[in-house]
Amino acid sequence: MISNLERYKKDLDALIATGDNLFNGIQRYAHREEFDKEVNKQLGKGAEEFLKGVPNFRSEYQAWYSEALSLIRQLLPDRLADFVRHYEKPKTRKSVGFESYRIEDALQGLEITRGREKIVGVDAAIPHFQQQLAILNSVKPRFESSLFDISQLVQADLFDSELDAAGALLKQRFTRAAGAMAGVVLERHLAQVCSNHAIKVAKKAPGISDLNELLKSAGVTDVPQWRFIQHLGDVRNLCDHSKAVEPTMEQVSDLVAGVKKITKTLF
Repeated sequence: MISNLERYKKDLDALIATGDNLFNGIQRYAHREEFDKEVNKQLGKGAEEFLKGVPNFRSEYQAWYSEALSLIRQLLPDRLADFVRHYEKPKTRKSVGFESYRIEDALQGLEITRGREKIVGVDAAIPHFQQQLAILNSVKPRFESSLFDISQLVQADLFDSELDAAGALLKQRFTRAAGAMAGVVLERHLAQVCSNHAIKVAKKAPGISDLNELLKSAGVTDVPQWRFIQHLGDVRNLCDHSKAVEPTMEQVSDLVAGVKKITKTLF
């Protein structure tokens, strides 16, 4: 079975490759005529095929950004704010110029002119995308560094194994045992997320509901996420505590699937 460390490496390689291709996309978006002319000059007969593979930056960037953001949040959290800064328009911006132009502006096709003179346009976003690529590439050496803390990746592997075991128990119709095991994984993962965000946990033995409230109060999760986790906690409690009502296969199946989702999307 592929480990989380190997999975992250594979995902990173794919994101870097997509990013390199998107770099061609943003250059073509900013300077289409010059870009196509240079490609034709360099590749000759192969230019047409190459240009077909150049992505539309405006339509494909957001998917790349979302995936890259998630990966950086997990593996390089100290650079997350920098990564976002190159995308988002400055909140304190009073005017649009080369210094304050961002990728978000480019996606909207924003161009500032004075008469017939262009003051700033899409090309101003190119350095920002280059910086995002550089930040993403800087993740790679961390896998080989002795300073890289892989404890969370190892823990993620353990969680995967435990959830696989919960799934196996469920197939044998041991619903309470499967639900209890999935609940333990959820509780431990939420505790780790609190630690990641330096959220102080006052209780000595906090439960899912306690941790869920702390994450919502700290702004780590929104209301829909809070409700989803609360629902998972309710099913877990049904498996652990209520002897009068037997949890259904469907409820526990949803619990196991829900915990898998949380461990892969909430960091």
